[in-house]
Amino acid sequence: MHDLNVAAFGRDNEADLVDKLRGVASTFSFVAVRSDRLVGHIFFSPVKIASECPPDLIILGLAPVAVLPNYQRQGIGSVLIRYSLQECTRCGVGAVVVLGSPTYYSRFGFVSAKAKGLSCEYAVPDEAFMVLELASNALVACSGIVKYRSEFGTV
Repeated sequence: MHDLNVAAFGRDNEADLVDKLRGVASTFSFVAVRSDRLVGHIFFSPVKIASECPPDLIILGLAPVAVLPNYQRQGIGSVLIRYSLQECTRCGVGAVVVLGSPTYYSRFGFVSAKAKGLSCEYAVPDEAFMVLELASNALVACSGIVKYRSEFGTV
């Protein structure tokens, strides 16, 4: 898994992050395999909202999504995202946040987190920080700053 993430991003940061988070409770990891070769990986880890939110609501951060360079632009990332979001829903996850391209992630139903009363702890453009409610109205009682695990500070 480590080598796949390094190859996909051209650096160690994301691979090291996944390695550090792998043993954390409530993480989700999915892979894509083609011809017995690992070609893609997606990872989710728990986030918290520093303000108002029901304590039993599970919110995950999607990061990273990695596909080997020779397999990119073939729909593998999209399949990983769709499948993993279905599995997260099945497991009772209420919402997922992501920091990325609004054009790309809006295809999967992600919307501006700001529109839902959420902001990112990092200085990022509002349009790049998005959320998807997996459970209907999961975020209706939530507002505040989304806090990632401390391991994200090393990326």
